[in-house]
Amino acid sequence: MDKKLYSAELSSLPEVDQARLSSLVDDFHVRDSLRRYNALVETCFSECVDSFYRKTLGKQEENCVLRCAEKYLKHSTQVGMLFAELNEDASKK
Repeated sequence: MDKKLYSAELSSLPEVDQARLSSLVDDFHVRDSLRRYNALVETCFSECVDSFYRKTLGKQEENCVLRCAEKYLKHSTQVGMLFAELNEDASKK
């Protein structure tokens, strides 16, 4: 949603409701960030870690995790930008 439109819609609400809604949105963002972080960890761990004979990752595992995380973050950024463009186009209509 466009931030200007969102702010305009919020301003029509009583302050108590604005604070409550703002808190809910913040909670949603935190939960979404944690969900994405957990998905990243689970995906890269299951893809890259295959031996449990040491407390630390082997060099190959470490490189794999780094590549996996980089790909995951690039993909997430691209998807976020695409959704922002689609949202912007939809709000213009």
